[in-house]
Amino acid sequence: MALLSWILLSVILISCVSFVGIVSLLLKKSLLHRLLVYLVGFAAGALLGDAFLHLLPEAAETFPIVQVSLYALLGMVIFFIVEKFVQWRHTHHAHAQEITQHGHKTFVSMNLIGDAVHNFIDGLIIAGSYLVSIPLGISTTFAVALHEVPQEIGDFAVLLHGGLKLRKALWYNFLSACTAIVGALVAFALRSSIENLSVILSSFAIGGFIYIASTDLIPELHKGEYSGRSSLKQLVALVLGIGVMAALLLLE
Repeated sequence: MALLSWILLSVILISCVSFVGIVSLLLKKSLLHRLLVYLVGFAAGALLGDAFLHLLPEAAETFPIVQVSLYALLGMVIFFIVEKFVQWRHTHHAHAQEITQHGHKTFVSMNLIGDAVHNFIDGLIIAGSYLVSIPLGISTTFAVALHEVPQEIGDFAVLLHGGLKLRKALWYNFLSACTAIVGALVAFALRSSIENLSVILSSFAIGGFIYIASTDLIPELHKGEYSGRSSLKQLVALVLGIGVMAALLLLE
């Protein structure tokens, strides 16, 4: 029961990260943009650090490295498919400028569905990490939370742009985030039905984290006007993210 409590606490906290979108309304856009780019760098470092310093060594203790690699590649492919589908639907409906019967653009619904699927996978990954060990679960939760902050701010902006009122946007974004709880409960319920489920999910998370960091987050650091000073700060943020994950090794 103590393990389930750790899992539920973690995914509930992850779900509550969805409310961070309100911060975007309190800050000037220029300041928010400057802060986000460094947070994105930090999150990318944390995801890579968790994948290579925590998840990979743990998975390699149970599975041959080739098998771990195959599950990691599967994770990358699945994240690619989900992201590609959501982007296609979003672009298709955004160009069409279709309006639903509730008065908002249909890409709002697609954004919520895509976010719900993504958070469900996050819940699976977090629970799978806790099933390996509590320190691994904590480090994975931390990495996921850091990644979720810039993503949730972006999702919140999409919902407002799509025509939702502030309160409804916050509520819908939170509901889509709560699928992380469902994913965690599914993983916990299946823990004894599927042999080595936790290690499989951890290996899957390696691919997912590498994909998110390398295709979603790091490319964001290359956007905008080039500045040597800004690039150095982004590098420091990236290395700090990795450093935090290295420091968490002391908990294991």
